[in-house]
Amino acid sequence: MSINLRNFLFTLLLASFFSNGIHAQSNPEIDLYIDNLFKITEVMVTDVASPPAAARFYAYPTLAAHLTWEIIENGNPDNSLLSAINQHISFEKYDTNGVNPHFASVYAMLEVGKRSMPSGYLLSQAIDDLEKEAKKNKWIKKKHLEKSKSFALDIAEKVLELAKNDNYSQLSTLNRYSPKKGEGYWYPTPPAYMAAIEPEWRTIKTFFLSDLKQYKPSPPAEFSLDPNSAFYKQLKEVYEVTSELDDTQKLIANFWDCNPFMVQYSGHMAIGIKKISPGGHWMGITGIAAQKADLDWSQNLYIHALLAMSLHDAFVSCWEEKYDSDRIRPESAITKYLDNSWRPLLQTPPFPEYTSGHSVISTTSALILTAYFGDNFEFLDTSEVYFGLPERHFNSFDEAAREAAISRLYGGIHFRDAIEEGVHQGTAIGNSILKVISIKSTLAGN
Repeated sequence: MSINLRNFLFTLLLASFFSNGIHAQSNPEIDLYIDNLFKITEVMVTDVASPPAAARFYAYPTLAAHLTWEIIENGNPDNSLLSAINQHISFEKYDTNGVNPHFASVYAMLEVGKRSMPSGYLLSQAIDDLEKEAKKNKWIKKKHLEKSKSFALDIAEKVLELAKNDNYSQLSTLNRYSPKKGEGYWYPTPPAYMAAIEPEWRTIKTFFLSDLKQYKPSPPAEFSLDPNSAFYKQLKEVYEVTSELDDTQKLIANFWDCNPFMVQYSGHMAIGIKKISPGGHWMGITGIAAQKADLDWSQNLYIHALLAMSLHDAFVSCWEEKYDSDRIRPESAITKYLDNSWRPLLQTPPFPEYTSGHSVISTTSALILTAYFGDNFEFLDTSEVYFGLPERHFNSFDEAAREAAISRLYGGIHFRDAIEEGVHQGTAIGNSILKVISIKSTLAGN
C-alpha cells in the first residue's frame, strides 16, 4: 500500500484542479514540500495514528521546516510562530552562508518525522531520495551539501527537544482507562470493541492555548430515557435521520469519515481499512489551498505549520472534554434502548462521544485558513478520491467545516449537541489562536 498511497497523495495535491474556474498552478518548490509532507502522512496511515496523535506528528515536523527557513532568511526565529507559543527554544547564531533553504527545510521536516513517529524509520528512504535529488539536479554545490544537512539536523534536534518536553512520552505511565459503570457512559462498540483511545491526551502540552478550561463547552444533555428530555429527543433524531438518508447525505458522511480505526471482518479475520485522520484531511485542504494561491516557499511553510499546531491544540482541548463527559455513543444507546438491529452508516470511533472532534478541529481549521486565504476561497477537495469517493467543491473553508460537522449526524456517530457545541468550542479555540499570532499573509488583506 505504501507506494500506491504515496503516489496518490502526491498526485492529489500536485494535480491541476478544475471546477467552476478553480485552477491551481504547479509550483516545483511547493511540490517538493507537499510530496515529502505526505510521505510523513503515509507513515501515519501505516501506524494507524490516532486523530490527536496524528495532529502532533504533523505539528513538530512542519514547525521544524518553518523554523529552518526563518533562521536562514532572518537570522533568528523571533518573528516566527515560535514567538507565539508557550514553549521556548534557544538558538545559537548560525552561519547559513551556502545553506540551501529548500533542501534544509524539507530535510529538517523529514528528520523530525523520522524520529518522532513509531514507524518513522520508514522515512529514511525519503531522506536518501531528497539528497539524491539534490545532487542529481544540482540544487546545492557539493561543498555546501554537508553544511546544509548539518544545519537542518541541528534545527531538528532543537524541535525534537521541544517535543520531548510535551508529556507525550509519559502517556504510557499513566493510569489505564476503565469504562465507568452506570447508564449513559461510553463503552466499547462493535465490530472490534477497541479500548478507549488516548484517554490522557489532555496531559499533552499545547502550543497556543494556555488554559484548557477556557474552551470548555456547555455540558452535554443529561442522560435520560424520558421522551421529553433533551437526550432522548437527540437519540430519536439520530435514529430517524439515519433511517432516511438520501444519497447526498450518505456521500457527505463517507467523505468526512476519516476513521483510521475502521475494521471489517471476513470470517474470523479482522481487516483494518486504513484512512487519513481528520487532521490529515485538513492538512490536505491546506496543501490544495497553497497550490491554488500559488504561495511562495515561506508562506507555504508558515501556513502548514500554523494549521498543524492549531490542529494539535484543538485535539487536546476536545479530548479533555471527551473524557470529562465520557458520554455514550449513539450506537450503544440506540441498540440498547430503541432498536437492537440498528447500525450507524459509519463505524463508531473508539472513544467517548462529546464533543465531536470533527466539529471542533474543522471549525478551528476553517477560521485559521480563512484568516490566511480570505473569505469565500473556493477550492476542490480531492482528498478522498483514493478511497473511492468523488471530489467535492466548496465555496469557502467555513462551508467545508460546517459540512464536516453535520456529517457526524448523518454517519450516526454523534448527537446534535456534540456537533453544535463542538463548533462553538472550535470557534473559541480558533479565535484565541488568531489573537496570539500575526497572520503573515497579504492574501486576506492583512
